[in-house]
Amino acid sequence: MKVSVDDQCCRGHGVCVTLCPEVFSLTDDGYSVAITSDVPNELEAAAREAIACCPERAISES
Repeated sequence: MKVSVDDQCCRGHGVCVTLCPEVFSLTDDGYSVAITSDVPNELEAAAREAIACCPERAISES
């Protein structure tokens, strides 16, 4: 599983970081980024929850 954050859509709510800090982080400006685009198998459920809970739908899975 791979994830990416659309920096044009992210508004810095930080839900993804709360749900899956091993995959997502906030920049100095407060916007989300994927620390790694390749999500380890054991973190896929948490990453999918972060995708589903993103209020701006800024995270996508490929």
